[in-house]
Amino acid sequence: MFTGIVEELGEIVAVEAEGDSAVLTIRGPLVTEDAVHGASIAVNGVCLTVVDVKDGTFTADAMKETLDRSSLGALEPGSKVNLERPVRLSDRLGGHLVQGHVDGVGTILSRQPGERWDVVTVSLPAPLARYVVGKGSITVDGISLTVVEAGADRFGVALIPTTLSLTTLGHKKPGDPVNLEVDVVAKYVERMLGDRAAAGGPASDPDPVGGAA
Repeated sequence: MFTGIVEELGEIVAVEAEGDSAVLTIRGPLVTEDAVHGASIAVNGVCLTVVDVKDGTFTADAMKETLDRSSLGALEPGSKVNLERPVRLSDRLGGHLVQGHVDGVGTILSRQPGERWDVVTVSLPAPLARYVVGKGSITVDGISLTVVEAGADRFGVALIPTTLSLTTLGHKKPGDPVNLEVDVVAKYVERMLGDRAAAGGPASDPDPVGGAA
């Protein structure tokens, strides 16, 4: 489990194709300080398992499913990537609950520079639109962001100077792909309400005590 607070802007050192999978070597001196074989590190929002650690770099396997359902397949040596280690139970939850399981890939549609921030519009795959709401949370390339505006096929986010300087979104341009993970809480609520309706119960209950809001 992650929080979407990027710890380090890493770099792809090597991509080795192995049939329909790939081995990624990634430079990240901070996130490898305590990394061991079998540890998890989120790379652009994708939870990967550490295979080896050496001199500030780590290697991880990316299976065909991962390459097909995320933007990791487009990475090449020199590509910048957002890195985050899993949250510890004693840590503050600075962003929101992020699983590192990509739900879909969006595309940067536009950037509107401001004096201190940019407003970025991202395309939204149709099956994910129902989970994205204004002032809600979404993960873009592993970054926990607040949705400024939500539409049927796109959404907007405002990027503060820290996000622009310390993450990949500072230099991504229109046409670039980004990994998207919607708020898992919304998916659980939808599933529970759907199961309840299928069982013949109401989709929602009235106020059980009848009090005024």
